[in-house]
Amino acid sequence: MKFHISTDKDKLDIQTVHKEVTSTYWGKGRSMEETMMTIEKSTCFGMYDKNDQQIAYARMITDGLIFTYIMDVIVFDPYKGKGLGKRLVEHILNQQGVKKVNTVALKTMDAHSFYENLGFKRVGDSKMWMSIERVKYD
Repeated sequence: MKFHISTDKDKLDIQTVHKEVTSTYWGKGRSMEETMMTIEKSTCFGMYDKNDQQIAYARMITDGLIFTYIMDVIVFDPYKGKGLGKRLVEHILNQQGVKKVNTVALKTMDAHSFYENLGFKRVGDSKMWMSIERVKYD
């Protein structure tokens, strides 16, 4: 499937992003105002098909040196199960502001094996936190 990824927030289909995110366990109850705030305060990644229709979304916050937090990774129906989520997260991990940070983190309740295949490991005894740690502390 041909697709492209953009960080241009003006291209986002905000209504669809809101609908998709609020249909998840982590976004349930989020208001449109809250969705707008998360978009405003984050670097957002929209994935688009050849017709420029949005088919996936994710966002991150990073300081570009120490920490990156990836959130709201979601592939829209009917595009789920086609490897697009993996490609979207790989794209984020390959961003200049992410490649060199000490820690890349995220939370999930149900996609541990998906993220483990991308290099994330569970954090301690947490049922949700996962990270890629690039610096060892003694």
